[in-house]
Amino acid sequence: MQSHPLIDALTPAMFAAGELIEAVRTGGFAVSDKADASPVTIADEQAEALLTAAIRAVDDGEIVGEEAHAAGHRPDPCARFWLIDPLDGTRDFIAGRPAYSVNIALVEGGVPVLGLVLSPRDGVLWAGARGHGAFRQDGSDSVRRPITTQPMRPLPVVVVSHSHMDPLTTDWVTSLGACALEPAGSSLKFCRLAEGSADVYPRYGPTCEWDTAAGHAVLLAAGGAMRGLDGADFGYGKAEYKNGGFLAVGDAGAFGVLPPL
Repeated sequence: MQSHPLIDALTPAMFAAGELIEAVRTGGFAVSDKADASPVTIADEQAEALLTAAIRAVDDGEIVGEEAHAAGHRPDPCARFWLIDPLDGTRDFIAGRPAYSVNIALVEGGVPVLGLVLSPRDGVLWAGARGHGAFRQDGSDSVRRPITTQPMRPLPVVVVSHSHMDPLTTDWVTSLGACALEPAGSSLKFCRLAEGSADVYPRYGPTCEWDTAAGHAVLLAAGGAMRGLDGADFGYGKAEYKNGGFLAVGDAGAFGVLPPL
């Protein structure tokens, strides 16, 4: 694992966003609906403002934030841009469940080349960048522990969304046969793959690029892979930043034995 200047610069902002989110959670908050009927809270909005300012302080690239996009700031995809999901798993946050996360990713040429994912509830950060490896940092103690993906287990650990499980995913898991199915929330599923505690993450349901890019970047940096429904490497900069289905794995060799999506 090698240090990366952008990760070093943005790490304090990630922890600050996590602390802000937890302060809102413990202090109480109102919930509103966006135009697409998804929920939003002041934690989403304030965390995105904090993260946007942090990126602006170190880089002049285009920034696409979930809340800014919902408010009408919708730049066309370009060759190099940042994605922010300030609170992935807002429904879990509202319900009091811990499976929500803070996400920043840098995309270059359609590839997520750098990502940071924070679990605010326990203060764990995962980060990685192309050519630099990936790490896990438990709390703000500054100790970075390198992480890598692992070979797929004989009994694969499959992580799925506990709030967006759909019939297609259920059918795919059934076609896989014997496995250990573990529901999980937000982009933390990618981090499970990256650190080797899970093997496979199938997703048919719709997501947006800010939902996946940071975790995907960490997974790639740790040695994993992700493909779309067409079997090609999963890319970014799509129309309206909308994702199709995908299959993410810790062990890239697993694509040869897993059922196709």
